[in-house]
Amino acid sequence: MKIILIVLGTIFMAIGIVGIILPLLPTTPFLLLAAACYGRSSERFYNWLLGNRLFGKYIKNYMEQKGIPLKTKMLALVVLWASIICSIVFFVQILWVQIVLVVIAAGVTVHLVRIKTL
Repeated sequence: MKIILIVLGTIFMAIGIVGIILPLLPTTPFLLLAAACYGRSSERFYNWLLGNRLFGKYIKNYMEQKGIPLKTKMLALVVLWASIICSIVFFVQILWVQIVLVVIAAGVTVHLVRIKTL
């Protein structure tokens, strides 16, 4: 079971890292899943993830419900809505898919706004 959790944690971490580049793919939930998998399987991987200089402090702050810096929230919202609008205008021509994209973006926006600000 430990090996499966390590593999899943690594897959979730990879998806989360891809989410840094692709704004429509969420980063935080996948990194939290990776932390959960590593926390139940490998202390070494778990400590590495939480000690990572790029996203370790964000995971710790989120897990400890300390919040997200205002600058990070604002950047996330700007990138989210810019990518949604670009997708709708240039790439997605199907109305129901456009509506789904807006609903997802609205849900993410509500979630980000409700998280405590550091």
